[in-house]
Formats: sequence, C-alpha cells, structure tokens
Amino acid sequence: MTERSSEGLDARRKRLLFRAWRRGVRETDLIVGRFADVYIEGLDESSLNDFERLIEVPNADLYAWVCGETDVPQSYDTAVLRQLKDFHSRGREQR
Repeated sequence: MTERSSEGLDARRKRLLFRAWRRGVRETDLIVGRFADVYIEGLDESSLNDFERLIEVPNADLYAWVCGETDVPQSYDTAVLRQLKDFHSRGREQR
C-alpha cells in the first residue's frame, strides 16, 4: 500500500497514484506503486500521459519490460519507462 498521502495532489495524480497501487498483481503493484509514490507529484503533463499509458499495459508485459526480460516496444520506450526501470533496478540493489 502507498506510503505517500494523496493530499495536495490534483485529481488526475490522485487517480494515477491509486491505480498504480491497485494493478491486481502484487509484484507490479510494488514496482509501479513505489515509483508513483516518489515521482507522481513531479511529472509534467507529457510524462503523466506516458505514465497513464503504462498503467494500461498488461501486468505480465510491464513486468517483463521493467525486469529486462523482453524488449520494450518502441511506442512504450519513453523517458518515464526508463525512469521506472532505473528506479526498480536501484531498489533491487539496495535490498
């Protein structure tokens, strides 16, 4: 569950934070939710659009992209996904 309060966030960011933590598969909830906790407030409009698209990707595909198990389709290879992958890999190194 999120460690970040949604207080002070606009409606779109609140919705995305909620959805990031409730994808339906615990592994992707943790990957995407933790990322959202840290970065959701600072994402600009374009980045929010990219993050919103990632929220719609099936869990198995997103997990495989983030973990480097499969190549990322060009249409999803965005700065936000690269930031998410970097965030996840840094988190694994600290465990």
